[in-house]
Amino acid sequence: MRYLRVLVEPNGGSAFHPLGKQLTNEPSIERRAVHHVELLADDTVLLFAEASGDQERYKQIMEDSPHVADYLTSGDERWVAVSRFEPTERTRRALELQRDSHLVIDTPIRFTATGALKMTCLGTDETFQQLFDDVDEGDALSFEILEMGEYHPDESSFSRMFTPRQEEVLEVAVDLGYYNVPRQATLADIAEVVGIGPTTASEHLRKVEERVFNEIVR
Repeated sequence: MRYLRVLVEPNGGSAFHPLGKQLTNEPSIERRAVHHVELLADDTVLLFAEASGDQERYKQIMEDSPHVADYLTSGDERWVAVSRFEPTERTRRALELQRDSHLVIDTPIRFTATGALKMTCLGTDETFQQLFDDVDEGDALSFEILEMGEYHPDESSFSRMFTPRQEEVLEVAVDLGYYNVPRQATLADIAEVVGIGPTTASEHLRKVEERVFNEIVR
């Protein structure tokens, strides 16, 4: 099995769905992640998502939308919502591909600040080609491949972003207490265990931190 990390973005100021466009353009709401999405037998989409900001404004948008069948929310400052809504044709095709093939979406799917989706798909090269062909049928989406490789189920989505050496340096840093408060180890301590120089250890950790923070925030 292989994995494919992609950035999917609507072109020309459009959106994946009119409801999504309205939520993305609402400054008081920040869409953070999708934890589950499924095409139901009645041809509606079931979505479990995470957000923050003005929950009352979110409820108002959902109440007023002609696309929403029902919804519910839970939480306060950082909250979750379950909704059921009518899909667009493109959304339906994508979810049908997921349902009818060996394509698996590794959640969470994260939103960027511009409303794009950063997601990881699991499957075969043939399944990925089906996905590419579907995107090529229209020009409504921008599809950027971020990373592709063999999927190892014993690895987290974060660890797949690192080189073996970066992961080794990070593990030593955590074990020695480099990220504890107060800090219990120095870069020299980490470098000595790994067998590299302090400057090289610092570079490895900076690259790890950059990737992790970009994954969380973007």
